[in-house]
Amino acid sequence: MATMQESHVMLQTKTRVMIVDDHPLLREALTLTIAREPDMEVCGEATDEYQAFAMAKELSPDLVLVDISLENGNGIELVKQLHASCPEIKTLVLSTYPESLYAERALRAGARGYLNKQESKDSVVTAIRSVLKDGRYISPEMTQRLVGQALEGTLPAESPIDALSDRELEVFQLIGRGLTGTAMANQLGVSVHTVDSYRAKLKKKLGLATGLELQREAFRWVLAHE
Repeated sequence: MATMQESHVMLQTKTRVMIVDDHPLLREALTLTIAREPDMEVCGEATDEYQAFAMAKELSPDLVLVDISLENGNGIELVKQLHASCPEIKTLVLSTYPESLYAERALRAGARGYLNKQESKDSVVTAIRSVLKDGRYISPEMTQRLVGQALEGTLPAESPIDALSDRELEVFQLIGRGLTGTAMANQLGVSVHTVDSYRAKLKKKLGLATGLELQREAFRWVLAHE
């Protein structure tokens, strides 16, 4: 029988995972999946960027599972903050968005991997283990695409949407979801004037003449990607 000290050491060796997602059912499913692993445990759950950042600094998990679309704030911004302030905490982005849209953005922000939510539960555990052991996790499909590009010496054509900054893309998404300027300002933690500035930049970058054209384009994009 293990002594109290040995039991304490065993508990300390468990990988501590924190989940950041604003969908209760998904958090519950992830928690159950991780709890089945004898060497893993969920140490905390958060629903938005600001709560998650404070909780991560307090709990110091080994890894944070981050969704991109959150109740308040944005998962990519959270990854950037954690990478800058707590580089010892590894982040793995788990999102409904396809890899082609957000994987490279997530990795540039400091994430150690990217996984689509449509993957199996086993894939989540595999991705966590890969990040902790090898430092990175990229799906076989994305790995093949990147290797192909490297061998051919080509890069995919960049669309106007790809050229947007992370924050501009976030504002574009919120416009497509029908949020008002005030609602966007509250969610992003900025002024309405700043939101208006982003609108102007978006129209210029996307070659759109009016706010109505911007709204229509954003709405179509959200329908196609969300």
